Order: sequence, then structure tokens, then C-alpha cells
Amino acid sequence: MATTKILIVEDEAPIREMIVFHLVRAGYETIEAADCRSARRLLADERPDLALIDWMLPDMSGLELTRMLKRDQGNEDLGIIMLTAKAEEYDKIAGLEGGADDYVTKPFSPRELLARIQAVLRRASSSDAEVITAGVLELDAAGHRVSVSGKEVRVGPTEYRLLRFLMTHSDRVYSRTQLLDRVWGANVYVEERTVDVHVRRLRKALGETGADSYIQTVRGAGYRFSTRIETDQ
Repeated sequence: MATTKILIVEDEAPIREMIVFHLVRAGYETIEAADCRSARRLLADERPDLALIDWMLPDMSGLELTRMLKRDQGNEDLGIIMLTAKAEEYDKIAGLEGGADDYVTKPFSPRELLARIQAVLRRASSSDAEVITAGVLELDAAGHRVSVSGKEVRVGPTEYRLLRFLMTHSDRVYSRTQLLDRVWGANVYVEERTVDVHVRRLRKALGETGADSYIQTVRGAGYRFSTRIETDQ
């Protein structure tokens, strides 16, 4: 089995060395970059499975790098965890909306970082699963079928792609622009309200089963998939 490769983008050598020590000890392969330019070169040459990106970097912010990577189809599935001393909720939201899969505030313990890395890698591997299950909803990727409590539900091809993306990125909020890029593709030019239309169609298809409640609107932010009842819709 191939070793999971993790890119560490951190300009402070002591922090970078500490992270490398604990990741290697945990069985991961590591590659290092002290700035965004070096990171982009390594991403092209090494194809890591996950990147740890510091927010404050000398040539470009880690947030800008993350946004850039998520716009690149070659890196859109790359797991990204941001490392930062910024602890305000606004900064966390900015990082997640920028495409990061998780956010670790400095100072952090090696145990916490490893736990978050494992969680992001698990989510990434689940997106490749042939059958994805959440609550009463099941998506069979191989058969291209959606069922609720064992009963098949018919959804259109775009609604299927939208549902699969949301199910494999559950409990994360995505803006309409992000959904357009990730589901429709970065080079497809359609209006943002197109997302709303397909969300309505998907909810209608799931409506009789009650699974439509899994497709949640987050006011002022976008949509998320969650089997938990939320209060901010």
C-alpha cells in the first residue's frame, strides 16, 4: 500500500520540523515548502494526498494559495488543512469558504493535528466509495442510483452530481459559486441562481421521503448536506 504523502507549507523552520517529525513518526511521507511558489512546484511534481498550509506566508497568503488550488481541476480533490494563529470565527469561516477542509489554530498539539489529518483523509477516501450512506439516504455510485430507506428515488443527472458532491463533503457549507465550480466545472459559465433551481429539484425528488431536510440552506452563505437538524437555516 502506498504511503500517504503530505505537503507542509510553513515558512517557520522550527514549526515545519516539528510537524515533519510527528508525521514521519505516524507513518506519513512528507515534503516541505517555505513559500507558495515552492509549494506549487511540489504539488505539480509530487502529487501529495493532503496539504498543511500556513495562513501567513512570505510571497502569498495561505488563503490565496488554497483558493488558487481549489480552482485548479488538478488539485480540486486535494485535502487542505490551514494552520494559523488567527482564532476569530470570521477567519475560520474565510478559510473554510476558501476551500480548506479543516482549520487548526496555533499553538496546536501534535495529537490534535494528527486527528484532524486522519479525519480529512477519511472523508476523502469515502468520496471514492461505491456506496455512500447518510441517514436514510443511500447513493450507489456504481449503479448511479439514489434510494431512501431501500426505495429508489429518481433524480436528474445534474441533481445526482450535486447530491453526490454534497454527500461526500457533508457538514460543510458551500457557496453557490463554489458549487458551480465543483459540480458544474470551473469552465462552465452559468448563473448562480442555477444552483438554487437544482437544489429545489433535488429537494422535490426527496420530499416525499423526508430526506429533503438533509439539503440545508445556510442564510447568507450557501448550502450544506447534513443529517443533523440545524437552527441557522
